[in-house]
Amino acid sequence: MKCIYCGSEDNKVLDSRNYDDSIRRRRECLSCGRRFTTHEIIEKIPFLIIKKDGSRQSYNPKKLKEGIVQACKKRPVSEEQIDKIINDIELTIQNRNLQEIKSSTVGEMVMRALKELDQVAFVRYASVLKDFQGVDDFKDILETL
Repeated sequence: MKCIYCGSEDNKVLDSRNYDDSIRRRRECLSCGRRFTTHEIIEKIPFLIIKKDGSRQSYNPKKLKEGIVQACKKRPVSEEQIDKIINDIELTIQNRNLQEIKSSTVGEMVMRALKELDQVAFVRYASVLKDFQGVDDFKDILETL
């Protein structure tokens, strides 16, 4: 890491703090003695979503969040809880070292998380994911609760 004041690469880390998706480091330059702060962002490996029709698209966490927010509308589910679901899903995919994953697999992960969090949101999400056609589909999913 180059010093922002003198350009020297000789510095030491005085303090490190972890945040959600970054690390903040306080550094001291060994050449000029001045201090500066750096932020390191944890780079996530991009992956593709395989849609039902076989097409592939880049993973978009905003799109996933919109679907979950819609299912949780007017339910006692906080934005932090929704963000945790998304982060847990992303972490699971990253840990599996997958470059591609089926949208239905991601949907099942969301359904498992919502089933534990809020059963109404779970049924709403399942009705869209499973493309419910009638009351019998709702009855079947309610029996799993």
